[in-house]
Amino acid sequence: MWSPMQRDPATRPAAGRRVVMLVDNAVEGDSRVQKAARSAADAGWAVTLLGCARTDTERRWRLGDAEVRVLPLDAPRALPTGVGGPRDARSGAGLRDAGAGLRGPGVRNAVSPGADRDDAGSPGPGGLRTVVSGWRSRLVARGGLPLRAARLARRPVEHAQVRYWQARLGDRAWRRLEPGLWAYERVAGPVVDELRPDLIHAHDFRMLGVAARAVDRARAQGRTVKLVWDAHEWLPGARPRRDNARWLPAHLGYVREYVGRADAVVTVSDTLADLLVRDHDLPERPTVVLNAPVAATGLAAAVCATAPARAVGEPAPDLRARCGVAADTPLLVYSGAMAVQRGVDTVIEALPRLPGVHLALVVADPAAGYVRQVAAHAARRGVADRVHMVPYVPHRQLVAFLAAADVGLIPLHHWPNHEIALITKFFEYAHARLPIVVSDVRTMADTVRATGQGEVFRARDAADLARAVRVVLADPQRYRAVYDGPDSPLSTWTWEAQADHLDALYRHLLTPPPEPAPS
Repeated sequence: MWSPMQRDPATRPAAGRRVVMLVDNAVEGDSRVQKAARSAADAGWAVTLLGCARTDTERRWRLGDAEVRVLPLDAPRALPTGVGGPRDARSGAGLRDAGAGLRGPGVRNAVSPGADRDDAGSPGPGGLRTVVSGWRSRLVARGGLPLRAARLARRPVEHAQVRYWQARLGDRAWRRLEPGLWAYERVAGPVVDELRPDLIHAHDFRMLGVAARAVDRARAQGRTVKLVWDAHEWLPGARPRRDNARWLPAHLGYVREYVGRADAVVTVSDTLADLLVRDHDLPERPTVVLNAPVAATGLAAAVCATAPARAVGEPAPDLRARCGVAADTPLLVYSGAMAVQRGVDTVIEALPRLPGVHLALVVADPAAGYVRQVAAHAARRGVADRVHMVPYVPHRQLVAFLAAADVGLIPLHHWPNHEIALITKFFEYAHARLPIVVSDVRTMADTVRATGQGEVFRARDAADLARAVRVVLADPQRYRAVYDGPDSPLSTWTWEAQADHLDALYRHLLTPPPEPAPS
């Protein structure tokens, strides 16, 4: 792993070297990606950040000196020439399987009106899927098969598909199991080729193959391009994004096929770095770049200034005013996405044991379906008057916004990816100087115990959560003092400190080897 101490700007200049970053979203909601692009541009790299999202038209704006382009994922585009790459060409399955994959479910209309013969016309898993799908659809339409039962009915077929295509194609089976991955290639691949980067930084797992194939095409033209893969999560421990048995094995095979093409790997925690070394037999340990908040006000404002103009100098709104609670009212805060596995229901169950304590839920959309379910749960428990749904504020204002609370909550359930990272809200609470009450998910619980910045409770145990909150509220200054002492962790928990690691890695990869000394 390369550290900032190895950086030598005099001998490793960034000026004029082009970096293309790839991400499978609309950029605006992804603070890590925005910070990486802006800080790399500030270090002198010519950065273009390409997002892929379901938008009507391409959108462009700038993050400081970095250019941002969000490409419409559904736009009809042709695959780049030679998209299969050398490895596919050697196996005789490059563009042939690319075309077959593009005719698969989910992208059939975008490329070809005809179904793939293997998927629909053969007696194998594809033909069986067609028969079962039609039978299931008719029963659901007639009210004879509930949706949940319909989903269960398709599982044997999906498992058969996984076994069949893995036996035929190995890791390349994603071409048949998850052909929608080709949509990212179709949209972003030609643009990457036009930009002719020196280095491609692929964020998360979906863009790894897009980057690897772009590197192959560049090398076929005689250009040297380096590839950095930024692993945001541990894929084997992720919850599938869709309710089918194909999703996880398809994406695992996709990553295994392309991870060996990366010149370096970056990730979000030491624990995840160790898992990636184990899973993929990496020759070097990944560089750890924590997803810490931006400390400098100017950079934070620039990171958050997206396509619509936004007032940079606006002060953060008052969290307590938005909740309608007085300064002396104990206030807990949970900030971020809400889902069952994130444990907010445990907090609702704990509130009857915490009389007089209020809860602020800072969420993207207070009217979203699951948020409404949480509100209904609070009403059933008789605590609705103490639960306040508050919309997001701009990222540059978030730390100051959260600082008005007394305790920051991270009530995650045990799930593999919850065990291995210090998540973004952990750092945001810390920079707001909030005591943190966290469930006993491994990495964050160990950190809180080591620093003394909060208390740990048993996941999904409302009584133990209430106990931990009471302990913190009895002496909050004891926990806040950790952030102000001589050994405060906040000095390294900043994006500026983490960006130095990324810049040093780029410089190392793009520094030509020294000339051999004359004999």
